[in-house]
Amino acid sequence: MTEQDGDQDRDQGGEQGAERRFGEYVAVRRHASYIAELSLDRPKAMNAVSSEMARSIAAACEALATDRDVRVVVLTSTHERAFCVGADLKERNSLTDAELIRQRPVARAAYTGVLELPMPTVAAVHGFALGGGFELALACDLIVADGTAVVGLPEVSVGVIPGGGGTQLLPRRVGAARAAELIFSARRVAAEEARELGLVDSLVADGQDRTEALALAGRIAGNSPVGLRAAKRALRLGHGLDLRTGLEIEDAAWRSVAFSGDRAEGVAAFNEKRRPEWPGE
Repeated sequence: MTEQDGDQDRDQGGEQGAERRFGEYVAVRRHASYIAELSLDRPKAMNAVSSEMARSIAAACEALATDRDVRVVVLTSTHERAFCVGADLKERNSLTDAELIRQRPVARAAYTGVLELPMPTVAAVHGFALGGGFELALACDLIVADGTAVVGLPEVSVGVIPGGGGTQLLPRRVGAARAAELIFSARRVAAEEARELGLVDSLVADGQDRTEALALAGRIAGNSPVGLRAAKRALRLGHGLDLRTGLEIEDAAWRSVAFSGDRAEGVAAFNEKRRPEWPGE
């Protein structure tokens, strides 16, 4: 986190409703039930990801990744008509080739920051989620969208390719051929078709994406934080591998939780017919 980010922290505690700013364009708000909401907050540009905003997303993810009190992260937008319209092409147009090369790791850090969060993540999508905006959503484990959502990876229409994970994450969701059609055509997909194709996981009433995503996060967060992180690790690392290798990854994840305090508490609570109080270790 930069010095500037630190100067703009409003509250670094874990209390419900506390908000922490990362630069000008990213906020993290704490909710009950161990949920953190990471909000994209650059409304004048429909959350287009500039270099500054990318640094802030990466810094927020770095802080969240090490916060043991966070069990689920929900990625949201403060803009009424857009989740995120992708890279800031006005900024890109002003960069020299040398500056673009230097900017590349900055941009990548934002997308990998979301992708590598160790706890479950849920994206709440409304309006436009295009290019890098949709890639931020794809970096999450689950995507909740409302009826206004329009998603797509249109990068080839401006002479580049999806560079925030899209060429790798989209086929993992919808298969290689479907991903190729969507990326090669650069077409935008409205909410109903997006749900049918598996581009998003849940379709909710207009304006309810954030509410429903937070509700889903609450259901997830009631479970063991140790179990959640281990399950996510097994799902991510095992995907696409042969079955035997995948089962070995699953076994390693099982061993990491089998002798944990959460496992002991979970079994005890089940037998005592009470709600578990997870130690988180």
